Amino acid sequence: MAHRISELPSYAAAVLAALESAGFEAWVVGGWVRDALLGSASHDVDVCTAAPWQESERVLHAAGFAVHRTGTAHGTVTAVAEGRPIEVTTYRVDGSYSDARHPDSVRFVSDVREDLSRRDFTINAMAYHPERGLLDAFGGAGDLEAGLVRTVGDPRARFEEDALRVLRAVRFAARYGFELEASTHESLAAFASRLAHIARERIGQELAGIFATGRMAWALRCEREVMTCAIPELAPLVNFDQNSPYHTLDAYGHTARVVSGAECVTAGCAGPALRWATLLHDIAKPEAYSEDASGRGHFFGHPELGAAKAAAIMRRMAIPAEIVREACALIRLHDHPVTPRARSLRRTLLRCEELCPGRGGALAFELLDLKRADALGKAPRCRSYCSELDEVAAALRRELRAAAPLSVRDLAVNGSDVIRERGLEPGRGVGMVLEGLLAAVIEGGIPNTRDALMELLRFGG
Repeated sequence: MAHRISELPSYAAAVLAALESAGFEAWVVGGWVRDALLGSASHDVDVCTAAPWQESERVLHAAGFAVHRTGTAHGTVTAVAEGRPIEVTTYRVDGSYSDARHPDSVRFVSDVREDLSRRDFTINAMAYHPERGLLDAFGGAGDLEAGLVRTVGDPRARFEEDALRVLRAVRFAARYGFELEASTHESLAAFASRLAHIARERIGQELAGIFATGRMAWALRCEREVMTCAIPELAPLVNFDQNSPYHTLDAYGHTARVVSGAECVTAGCAGPALRWATLLHDIAKPEAYSEDASGRGHFFGHPELGAAKAAAIMRRMAIPAEIVREACALIRLHDHPVTPRARSLRRTLLRCEELCPGRGGALAFELLDLKRADALGKAPRCRSYCSELDEVAAALRRELRAAAPLSVRDLAVNGSDVIRERGLEPGRGVGMVLEGLLAAVIEGGIPNTRDALMELLRFGG
């Protein structure tokens, strides 16, 4: 790899110039350097400097930048240059990590190499200056070229300091398609259990990052110890024999294949709700398991139980509420039967709308994608179901173009019509009549026209 770096953005160069004009050495560090070497530099730039944070604040303010104290205990202020925030941090080394996440103390130092030595992985431990070039004390550029994720120094020491690095290692490997260096990889399993000490929302952020790479299935297959410590509810799926003619894999292997299937059927564009649903759709199977007289396994009620478990898992990891709601709706409905017939499609749309108001149509298509992925994760005999679902999807599009009602709000009559024709007082009774009209349209094939529904109101009993 030729160690060439794309031009440093002007806003970052201005911050460097201000610090160095005042006599303080400064470098760009971290993710911008890594990605610039890969040819995909981001807009987010971090700077480290020999200046104490008080001096950074004074110098940058004098140079005309807005400066905010965003982490002065760790030597960090944030300068705003050309409308972009740039973190500026004093060179430092960390003390002990008693909570397996944050240093108990920091010590400010004068050598940037000492600062780089405290970082997690070699590919994140490089510094760059537009005049001095690349500073790579730990072989990060070589690891980028070799496609390796390697810790800076002893992996056991790095993971003992901060257990979240275990999951970050998996995320970086997934993001870049890299391999984990042998000793780094060996240490992952040894320290995965320490993820229990990490705040759940940080676990959720890292898992979301792995999902975004499209390689969650790889993480499940190749880093099982890490993934089952990140989400302990996955552990009972490992080696869980489903005793079903529809399955050739244990529940964990099936889950990994469904996660992979979703990326396949969406061409890598699966949304976060669908991705979480694939991961957690069978999370309750061990609890719901029963056998019939022939020894065949059944999982009665597992979609509903699984939706409740998934909601608890995702909420503790601070996944956004709208993603939780849609993912749990998909899990609840993933065994819901649907055919190309209008009545079946309307029932499905109505159920989707009930669970996610305003999202019924979009959710129905995501449900079909989940069903496709689920079929790909089953025995080969089940995979033809994917082509059947293509017919369902085509019929669903026609149904939506016909403006099928998804709630009482979509009916061609309203509460005032019910009150006038039935002589009812405003209240729950009016809503019950409207729900009955909606059922008549969906189940009975009554057209959603004002004339037809007014006739039903007048003469329908």
